[in-house]
Amino acid sequence: MRVPVSSTGHKLPPVAILAGGLATRLGPLTAAIPKSLIDIGGRPFIDYQLQLLKRQGISEIVLCVGHLGELVEQHVGRGDDFGLRVEYSWDGKTALGTGGSLRKAAHLLADTFFIMYGDSYLLCDFSEVAQCFADAGSEAMMTVYQNDNLFDRSNVQYEGGKIVRYDKSSDSGMMRHIDYGLGMMRRAVLEQWPPDQKTDLATIYQALLMRGTLEACPVRDRFYEIGSRSGIEDFVSFAAEHKILG
Repeated sequence: MRVPVSSTGHKLPPVAILAGGLATRLGPLTAAIPKSLIDIGGRPFIDYQLQLLKRQGISEIVLCVGHLGELVEQHVGRGDDFGLRVEYSWDGKTALGTGGSLRKAAHLLADTFFIMYGDSYLLCDFSEVAQCFADAGSEAMMTVYQNDNLFDRSNVQYEGGKIVRYDKSSDSGMMRHIDYGLGMMRRAVLEQWPPDQKTDLATIYQALLMRGTLEACPVRDRFYEIGSRSGIEDFVSFAAEHKILG
């Protein structure tokens, strides 16, 4: 199994990591800690995630945090131990959802940035994704993986190099791909949405798809996630087998 390393020497855009959710699917496992700090082989999951991003050639991170986010900040700090520059955007007293959290972080983000979920470990080449986005010249882009309902329920109908439909709530029977968990976006997109309003990132993607400015970048490597107990078990096995944390 290939553990990714940046394929270019070019500086890549910053990554906004959405790590403010309540992780209700995990029950008591996240009653006292956020999902990012779940123990994987003796180390918090976020250690694996940040080392992955450093290896990919990322240098700047914006952590969008909410529930128990102070514990994440205590552990990660400003990112010095990871060779990264880390900043924080806080939801505040009210959870804003993935889209709302991203909108709140807009002032910390570059003109173009990656979006990643706080429970994802992604084996694609980020530099290839960045090139795909540059070539598309669009407002936003979603990476898609031909999942065929294997690792989670597929939610993208992808045909002819385009996203035809994206729906996380229902299955048309035509969806073989899934939102892989890595996106790219121009900051100007976020600035079109009202601040401090609860919004799901899927809602923003849907609006972009409706106006024809959400492009797709297909990836070949599978994803790992710790949003479910089965996902945690899967990632624990992967991490132990490949000794991915240096």
